Amino acid sequence: MTDAAADAAAVPAGLSHVRADGSAHMVDVTDKAVTSREATARGVLRTRADVVDRIARGDLPKGEALATARIAGIMGAKRTSDLVPMCHPLPLSGVELDLAPQGDRVEITARVRTQGVTGVEMEALTAVTVAALTLFDMIKAVDHLAVIDGVQVLAKSGGKSGDWTRESETAGTARIASDAEPAAQKRSTRESTAQEPTP
Repeated sequence: MTDAAADAAAVPAGLSHVRADGSAHMVDVTDKAVTSREATARGVLRTRADVVDRIARGDLPKGEALATARIAGIMGAKRTSDLVPMCHPLPLSGVELDLAPQGDRVEITARVRTQGVTGVEMEALTAVTVAALTLFDMIKAVDHLAVIDGVQVLAKSGGKSGDWTRESETAGTARIASDAEPAAQKRSTRESTAQEPTP
């Protein structure tokens, strides 16, 4: 057995970044096919409505926040492998970053594309996170209690694992749980009946 094969055999199922001894390593993607890959992520900066209004008007002590955050998010996507140790550096072919101020929040959505051997979920997440951090930096003088939350992958396409969306995955999980509930109730009723004492 070659060293590479031995390493592959030693990796616990489902944890491709971890060897059997617990040490982390960078996954070898040499033999993976180059395909079109895309990922979309989203996050939210929550603050006050008056601060969101100032963000939209560009009326902040540090200047225009939306354009600054958009550029920062794009730069963050391109530098993901410098920030996350086991990420592969990828030649990104496109990064779209949208910031939507509304009410007491700014919703941030990033869509990242590449032609590569591994996915761009981490790049999309990094784009959203860096944009959110930049927004926080731009508004902290007027609201140091702002919160960043809800950072998540919404969808991905390409690669061996295929395409998926969070909406469809969530709906599928809810359907499975819903289907399982009547069976669980029936089983509980049977067990309760079986335990009742005979008069």
